[in-house]
Amino acid sequence: MKNFAIFILLTSFLYFNCGSDNRPDSEKKDHNTSHDNHGLSDFEFENGIGPIKQKIDLPPLNKAMAKDGEKIFSEKCASCHKLDERYVGPAQRDVLKRRTPEYVMNMILNPEEMGKVHPEAKKMLAEYLTPMPFQNVTVEDAQKLLEYFRLVGEDK
Repeated sequence: MKNFAIFILLTSFLYFNCGSDNRPDSEKKDHNTSHDNHGLSDFEFENGIGPIKQKIDLPPLNKAMAKDGEKIFSEKCASCHKLDERYVGPAQRDVLKRRTPEYVMNMILNPEEMGKVHPEAKKMLAEYLTPMPFQNVTVEDAQKLLEYFRLVGEDK
């Protein structure tokens, strides 16, 4: 009987300890993130951090929205960005060849957090040495800017 009790104890010990993850939380890997993503989810790593939290299904180009986006760009972005040359910030004509639409919108809508947390935005800050300020744009304004970038990206 004593051997049976020891057997049960050892079996229980092995069952409960071998099947569990006893590592500290800091060593556990979240399945939604990877070490290479700097603690960001796969979506955030590819598409930025901000209010745009899912992929955008881009409809056909809306030229009226693009025209409004051009006006917003002239008023709020052109003091730091040009279409075809490096300025205070990077050239914007081909931004959608370098970044996803979601990333572009999140950068426009959440530049402060992006510059502090997202590795690509941090690289840009290190290269250009000027943080992108929030220009008090709405999601609708960001969509219009996106349409403008789509339009001028086609021109080239």
